[in-house]
Amino acid sequence: MSLWISLLNSVAVSIFGSILSASFCNVLAIRRNRCFFAGSMALLLLLQGWMAVWRGAVFVRNIYPLIIHLPLALVLCILTRRWLWPVISVLTAYSCCQLRRWVALLAVAMFSGESLMQDVVELIVTIPLLLLLLCFVTPAVRQISGRSAKVQLIFGVIPALYYGFDYLTSVYTNLLQSGNPAAVEFMPFVCCMAYLVFILYHSTKKQTEIQLQQIQKSLDLQLTQAVREIDTLRESQAMASRYRHDLRHHLQYLAACLENGHTDQAQNYIIGICEEINSQNVRRYCENEAANLILSAFAGRAERAGISMNVQGALPAFILVSDSDLCVLLSNALENAINACQPMALAGTPCDIDVQVYDRNGKLFLQVTNPCRNTVRFEQGVPVSDRPGHGIGVQSICTIVKQYGGIYAFSVRDGRFVLRLSL
Repeated sequence: MSLWISLLNSVAVSIFGSILSASFCNVLAIRRNRCFFAGSMALLLLLQGWMAVWRGAVFVRNIYPLIIHLPLALVLCILTRRWLWPVISVLTAYSCCQLRRWVALLAVAMFSGESLMQDVVELIVTIPLLLLLLCFVTPAVRQISGRSAKVQLIFGVIPALYYGFDYLTSVYTNLLQSGNPAAVEFMPFVCCMAYLVFILYHSTKKQTEIQLQQIQKSLDLQLTQAVREIDTLRESQAMASRYRHDLRHHLQYLAACLENGHTDQAQNYIIGICEEINSQNVRRYCENEAANLILSAFAGRAERAGISMNVQGALPAFILVSDSDLCVLLSNALENAINACQPMALAGTPCDIDVQVYDRNGKLFLQVTNPCRNTVRFEQGVPVSDRPGHGIGVQSICTIVKQYGGIYAFSVRDGRFVLRLSL
């Protein structure tokens, strides 16, 4: 009786692990896969039974990885057309099979049972445990299958170590039963190391996420500000257009003032209109409206700060780079250039900013140069600053250039800082 129950338990654990492995790989949703998987498992179970009758249970236990685990992994590789995740799924399912054993061992310890009781309890808890794992554990495990190979390998380290440890210390040797200190303490050591590595990995990932969130927040703020400036300039341009459109009405008013001898009033009116129009004027550097608006805004800022800004623009009306990305590129480049020149302008030192922006064969080229009085520190070809809040503009430029698959270069030549990019 006990022999048949033990054999039935071996079949149950094989089915338990096989279904769990297939569920981790998510291959049972298609009917064709289910039929192929069921037929393969039936053949493997028949092979296991035949080997048990022919050579005995001990022999089957020793070659179990070759007649069950390896073929199971190959079947899952065929169904998923992948190789890494099916192996990890089989190893993980093997670890989950130990839940049956531990529940049975607990029952044996509580009720002073024997090996027969252990087999019976394992058989009883097989289906409930399988359903629980399928409902609550399998969805979480499946998510890891879509992650990178690195993440999958990290996830599979513990199941692989446990698999090797169990067979080396319990099946092929009796190191664990003999109480060998190294064997007894190995898995607790692995669990401790895995916990520490998990903490370090989680901490590193969290810090990276925080840095990315800060950069993203800064980029969003800069983009919002840049878009706001463009909207303001567009509104100003529209207002100037309305002034030009209403020129006839202004002339009629001036003519009336002159006819009635109100020359001072006419002169003041002319001065006011000219000031309003000039304040709303957008310089035309090229055919691209967004570039004209941004360049005009920063040219005005440079002039008010006593900085000369020379622009050579040749952008068509439509380019592959979006207006928002063009705004971030130009705004950050010119903002950094003006900030570098302001201390020299305040000290009365002449300084100028040279801007070249043009389109060639569908690619945007930008070069901005400005005087550089202080030493610039570079890391991996990118200028860095230790001052809080600085360096975000450079990161914004690099991020957008990478998004378009372009190239950028920062350098200092003959006392001038040079930014060049192409995308």
